Amino acid sequence: MARPKQETPTSGELEVLKVLWKRGPSTVREVLEELNQTGRKRAYTSVMSLMNVMSDKGLLDREPLGRAFQYSAKKPQEQTLGGIVGDLLGRVFEGSAPTLVAHLLEETKPNAIELDEIRKALEEYEQDNNN
Repeated sequence: MARPKQETPTSGELEVLKVLWKRGPSTVREVLEELNQTGRKRAYTSVMSLMNVMSDKGLLDREPLGRAFQYSAKKPQEQTLGGIVGDLLGRVFEGSAPTLVAHLLEETKPNAIELDEIRKALEEYEQDNNN
């Protein structure tokens, strides 16, 4: 049976997207160099194959650059991350934002400064959505 198409990026795809959001348009070699700085070494052909699949899935744009290709993220970071959170909210938490937030707080155990930042974000959200 064929594997269902995943709407959100896989963890490997997300690693590539993070590099492209940080660097901007890049070649496979540039992405590979950045990824290999994180400790786990990857092969050029593996990264190239992944990026080609990502292009086919519509996650990346690919433009010829000499004998290579230059890739860029098709969607901005905020839009992609919003899609991931929305997918998680729907699939795992049955659309319940309070349950998601409760689990997030329990798992991350934010310190006082982080809790203040969360409160500030909530206040800003309420102001933006009450006007």
